[in-house]
Amino acid sequence: MDFPQEFDLLRKTISSFVKREIEPIAEEMDRKDEWPKDMWNKLGELGVLGLTVPEEYGGAGLGPVEQAMVTEEIAKYSAAIAVSYAAHANLCTHNLYHNANEEQRKKYLPGLCTGKLIGALGLTEPGSGSDAVGMRTTARKEGDRYILHGSKTFITNGPVADLILVYAKTDKEKGAHGITAFLVEKGFPGFSVSKRLEKMGNRGSETGELIFDECEVPAENVLGEVNKGVKVMMSGLDIERVIVSALALGIGEGAFREAVKYAHERSQFGKPISHFQLIQAKIADMYTALEAARLLTYDAARLAAENQKITLKAAAAILFTAETATKVALEAVQIHGGYGYMLDYPVNRYLRDSKLYEIGAGTSEVRRLIIARELLGVKTF
Repeated sequence: MDFPQEFDLLRKTISSFVKREIEPIAEEMDRKDEWPKDMWNKLGELGVLGLTVPEEYGGAGLGPVEQAMVTEEIAKYSAAIAVSYAAHANLCTHNLYHNANEEQRKKYLPGLCTGKLIGALGLTEPGSGSDAVGMRTTARKEGDRYILHGSKTFITNGPVADLILVYAKTDKEKGAHGITAFLVEKGFPGFSVSKRLEKMGNRGSETGELIFDECEVPAENVLGEVNKGVKVMMSGLDIERVIVSALALGIGEGAFREAVKYAHERSQFGKPISHFQLIQAKIADMYTALEAARLLTYDAARLAAENQKITLKAAAAILFTAETATKVALEAVQIHGGYGYMLDYPVNRYLRDSKLYEIGAGTSEVRRLIIARELLGVKTF
């Protein structure tokens, strides 16, 4: 896929940063399950934390295609940093800008764009994952504030976030049409992080369970309109799927890179295994699937940049790309043979990382339902 020159310049800039700052620490980050010191500051200095936010609020004023590129480049060497980056820059910062009023934008966006504030999204609950609108977290109005009660889980950046975009039911009788979005600061009374969750992949990206025990949120921190949070949610999920598709693409490309490298280095029966037709067939299939995934991902990103409806395209992109990333990572491990099963080679990390993206941002099963409903004209709500 060809991109304008300025896009290629951005990719080269990010690639250079990733190879300098991320590639050398990716394995250690995975082993220790620790976030790299000063990484948020470095990403802020790079100028990518508010990539889609206008310059007047401290952002770069770019679009979804550029954000997909940045996420893809980071994920080629560290899915863990890429997913934390995406949760901050897309799920929180991007959604905040597009749905906030002017006062909220001025209050929060400058800090989010520099990395002074770390952002997160609070949607998934212990009892409602794929059925996001079935959430049990509630919010009731008391004077000039709302009182939130409930919990969220599997929240990327949750343990370290300064600001969380949280969804809660303000009118349980209205179901999906009784949801409201709130901007919750970590210092608000009643908010706490109950625990940091340990994962099999994407290690180092901090994931946690959040508790809202009669959490007090000022009324001015309602994001959008009361009981209209499902609109914020669904538009956010569409663009999230595009960015997560780019993330999965980067993982697949990283695994592919390692497979090609090893095929040249490893010799059997007196010659490199790259000379064997079965290995060549695997490499050909991996490359073809990744190219198809790239086209789907950036087509959806392009449509998002044009402000077109992307529900169908975004679901198709992440469905295919996430499953492709897992298949490519599996083949990369197979090409490595016994060494692929050892922790000494990064392909095991790419495989562990890739599986998340068939689950997070809506499972593959849910994505198939979305695609079918869009094609058949079946309404969700």
